[in-house]
Amino acid sequence: MKVFKTIKTVIISILILLFLGFTIFLTILVFNNNKYGLSQFDETTILVIKKSFASENYKKGDLVIVESKPIKDYKIGEDVFTYHLDGQGGVNINFGRIGQVHEQDKAITYENGETYSEEFIMGVGTKKYEKIGTYYGIIMSKWGFLFVILIPNFFIFVYQLYTLIIEIKFRKDDEPQNA
Repeated sequence: MKVFKTIKTVIISILILLFLGFTIFLTILVFNNNKYGLSQFDETTILVIKKSFASENYKKGDLVIVESKPIKDYKIGEDVFTYHLDGQGGVNINFGRIGQVHEQDKAITYENGETYSEEFIMGVGTKKYEKIGTYYGIIMSKWGFLFVILIPNFFIFVYQLYTLIIEIKFRKDDEPQNA
């Protein structure tokens, strides 16, 4: 009977450690949000495609790793993601093919004529993970983070506190006492 209790404790501990590792990873992503609300590490940005683009390469629900580079390294005909500020202070993501590169002005122009300065250029998509973006977007939303990360961590804390109290209260000494 003691063997089963030990196995149960080990399995639960492993599951808790895996979940806490997942929690730490997602918290790091949240803390590394750029001023546009996307997770960014140096020149790499994690982008969730929330609406369909005119491109067959990226579909709604895809998670895309976007790499930024100096303005001189962008080439005509390259597909680029950019930030577009709307009138209410919100940020939209635009996607287009470069028609011109203006190195002196540090800007690019899409084939459709829209021009973006270097500070609004997100970069070029380097990796794409289909359908993962939907789940990532749910978890990284305010409510998703609450229900997927914070509340389960609260229950893990309560469970660990409960097991500690039970262990202290009902512990039997394994060593025989000498009189």
